[in-house]
Amino acid sequence: MTATVGLTGVEAVVRSDAALLEDDLAEFLGSLTVVPALGGPGASVYDGALRHSLYEPVADAVGSKVGQEALPPAAGAPGGTRAPLRPSMVYWAYRNYRGFPDEVGDEASSADLAVIRRAAVAVRILLKAAVALDDIQDGSDVRYGEASLHVTHGVPLALNTGSWLITAALRHAADPTVVDSLVQAVGNGFTGQAVDMATRSARTRAELVDAPHDVRVDFWASMAALKTGTLFWMPLDAAIAALRVVEDERRTLDDAMRKLGLASQLFNDLTDVVPELGGANTHEDFDGLSNRVFLELLDSAPPAQRASGELDGDRMKSFVLGHPKLEHTLLALAAEAAELKRAAKEAVHRVCRSDRSAAYFDLTIERKGHLIDRLHQTVRQRSGA
Repeated sequence: MTATVGLTGVEAVVRSDAALLEDDLAEFLGSLTVVPALGGPGASVYDGALRHSLYEPVADAVGSKVGQEALPPAAGAPGGTRAPLRPSMVYWAYRNYRGFPDEVGDEASSADLAVIRRAAVAVRILLKAAVALDDIQDGSDVRYGEASLHVTHGVPLALNTGSWLITAALRHAADPTVVDSLVQAVGNGFTGQAVDMATRSARTRAELVDAPHDVRVDFWASMAALKTGTLFWMPLDAAIAALRVVEDERRTLDDAMRKLGLASQLFNDLTDVVPELGGANTHEDFDGLSNRVFLELLDSAPPAQRASGELDGDRMKSFVLGHPKLEHTLLALAAEAAELKRAAKEAVHRVCRSDRSAAYFDLTIERKGHLIDRLHQTVRQRSGA
């Protein structure tokens, strides 16, 4: 380990990489929102329409928050006192496989960094597009304390903006192997979202209600791996593709990201019934059967209710919140989430090239990872365990 960037300097490198991503993102946005000069008598009308219907929604979508704040602004640190910085898994992969600033210097690493920088921007743009489209599909009017894009600009423009951002991100990635990875991620996300929306349909609800417990759990895991797991898998796989990481390590990291995705989805499912973590969003999503808590408790629903489809909306809410096994189920699922997160971190640490790389990874994922552990502790306290 070198003296230049020891373990105490890892956060500075994380901040520097995250600040670089924010700079690249701003440059990307600036390049997109420059209206080409068309000339002619109708140019001003056309330019105004384009700004209003595309570039302004794009700017709002790209500027929205994504996830919890990871690193608050700090005077004198990379990124300074501007907006909070969000570490990227793309940059973790670069640091793990190509080294820290005191280790990087050859032309190959510089070329890799150029590809990584474009991949990181593409991933962020795709995450923004996913937020815009997901909020429309779920009817979510607020995202992280801000009005959703479709609330501000209307559903047609938000839908068009999200779709347009996908094409812009894939063009920006440029590297064919990175684009292939991102296309697969986009397809996985749409597939998982389709299955999630199907849980609100009468047909799928009836099939889930009648299915054995292990079938319901497998259904949930398959859906969560595509819908939520993709959000963890996409940035890392894009970076791995760019860096041509060996296949066995790629499989290890793919599996770790799947575990993190499942842990994250469990967290989301449990916070819907745990006010201490869910806050204002608690008890909102009782319309579908995509929530693992609901699927775990279905076996004890009265047969008449199961057959008649009475477990909808308010009835489902009353059934779940009044269930005698609710606390036991929450505790078991919170423990499962914490274990999935622990196993994922352990797997990633096995492929880390240094202690600094492991510390970089931990800083990157703990923005939500610490909430998973906090949820487990909260449920344990509630249950008296």
